[in-house]
Amino acid sequence: MGEAAMAQKSVKNSSSDPNDFKVIKEGEAEILMLANNEVFFNKTQVNNRDMSIAVLRTFISKRTAEHEAMMAKKMKRGQRLPLDERVEPAIEMEEATADGSEKSNGECIEPAKPPQDEPTNVSEESSTMREGKGRGEIKPLRVLEALAASGLRALRYAREVEGIGQVVALDNDKASVEACQRNIKFNGTIACEKVQSHLADARIFMLTHLKEFDVVDLDPYGSPSVFLDSAVQSVVDGGILMCTATDMAVLCGGNGEVCYSKYGSYPLRGKYCHEMALRILLASIESHANRYKRYIVPIISVQMDFYVRVFVRIYTSASEMKNTPLKLSYVYQCIGCDSFHLQALARTVSKNNSIRYMPGFAPAVPQECSHCGKKFNMGGPIWSAPIHDQEWVSSMLADVNSMKDRYPAYDRISAVLTTISEYRLFGIVVMFSCYAAIHGAITLLCGPLKLDAELPDVPLFLSLHNLCATLKCTSPSAVIFRSAVINAGYRISVTHVYPLGLKSDAPMDVIWDIMRCWVENHPVKAQPSDQPGSVILAKKSTLKANFARAVASLSKGQAKKVARFLPNPERHWGPKPRAGRQIKSKHASLLGPQAVNGCNSHEADEPDAKRHKVDEPATASE
Repeated sequence: MGEAAMAQKSVKNSSSDPNDFKVIKEGEAEILMLANNEVFFNKTQVNNRDMSIAVLRTFISKRTAEHEAMMAKKMKRGQRLPLDERVEPAIEMEEATADGSEKSNGECIEPAKPPQDEPTNVSEESSTMREGKGRGEIKPLRVLEALAASGLRALRYAREVEGIGQVVALDNDKASVEACQRNIKFNGTIACEKVQSHLADARIFMLTHLKEFDVVDLDPYGSPSVFLDSAVQSVVDGGILMCTATDMAVLCGGNGEVCYSKYGSYPLRGKYCHEMALRILLASIESHANRYKRYIVPIISVQMDFYVRVFVRIYTSASEMKNTPLKLSYVYQCIGCDSFHLQALARTVSKNNSIRYMPGFAPAVPQECSHCGKKFNMGGPIWSAPIHDQEWVSSMLADVNSMKDRYPAYDRISAVLTTISEYRLFGIVVMFSCYAAIHGAITLLCGPLKLDAELPDVPLFLSLHNLCATLKCTSPSAVIFRSAVINAGYRISVTHVYPLGLKSDAPMDVIWDIMRCWVENHPVKAQPSDQPGSVILAKKSTLKANFARAVASLSKGQAKKVARFLPNPERHWGPKPRAGRQIKSKHASLLGPQAVNGCNSHEADEPDAKRHKVDEPATASE
């Protein structure tokens, strides 16, 4: 009998009713779940967990490369010293386990644990694991999952990511901690050695373990705002904070006053609202980090399914922290034509080899929109600096493609990463010495060449259908519109957030001129003169748009017909009721009739089943 089967048998024997459990397998981890929704588990979050594992694997390789570069620099510096002052770094190898609890037959021996109300003193363990720092060794990652629930995420980290030394799984719910400990035993030796589960308030735990974890993962049920202050203090310098927010109604403008109270920014309701949600969350994390002379560097920020997820590295530097106002902007959105403009919070002035930080210039827009004459709504501040590191994204995509079998949600996360990082087929020509001649010839024949990665320096995006809805005209194809923008000398790209979204550095004057030229060839019916579209079309175009198809208008993914926006794999793919709630017929619209306990078939199949309103914050979302 195998190890997993023996563990399963022992767990079921200890249960009062084995039929209450069902085994759920995801990746290399298996968990035992009760059918009564006692501990929260969301199948949809497999995309979230796979993306996190891809980030962790890339972080380990980047961390190793950074460590080797640092050691090489130290060695080079040491060679310049006199011979009697040189110190050779000592490379130490770590034992497989700290307590030697692994037996030769693979039997899982659970280490002694303190009572649940007194978690292990991680700070003492940290000092033990990290003593000898600076002598050349690199320590395994220490990961904190602040809201563990069933522990599936922690178990997948331990079993699937090489280079992780310890995963601390916390939860403030006793039933969740018991389920997590049960699942740790069920997953055998590796899980027992690497994963520790504790009953504790995540905020207090992180505040008492400052700068001790290489990775902190926040995945709450609702808003992460109450955990951010302690989380940014718990990450080591250069470590990663992973953060999920599922309160999209708040972040996307449904409750602007609530968003301001939680995140310190006011949202706007535009087609770009999901990207704005990402940028509001990043700005909030940066605000919390700045209070402790720390700042963030985003690695990748994605909107998937019903949530946003950001991955940021955290560093400590009082001087670098001063640049934060340069990364924030307010947004002005016209209530008539949906044109938007950004106003930077601050600017820098160079004088006598010194840099001074000054308030940003204002106003960015007049009282009335210059295009349609309507007023502006103001939102923000939002993070207006890049939200992705393209080198990281490319490394993640290469890793994901090379390990397809180890990612249950491979299709979805590879589609997202491809959309963020895809480059055009002709981008390869930069590798050749005849690039200038090739570039000139193709530019002359087909228009300028541009890279097609999601533009990192362009916050928010336009919706082509919204532009056409304002003018009441037929819509050009995305390729034609992109060609016109490229032929006008500007950059344009897709966005992973919205299939019809287009990022461009072209000003709104150019965008509306292109649309006026389009309407000249595709006339529209007469509209009332006070409509925004009528006002825009009444003005003469100062630009003659060229709609000839540019080579750069078709991305690599589109040329190969790679799916970038996949449909949900099954019905009822979305958020689920909070743990502990009895599943009734009113949840049929969330879970599907087959998942509802004790409801009549005619109630479950009712097409107009009322969608249950999910409360907000703050238990785990596993």
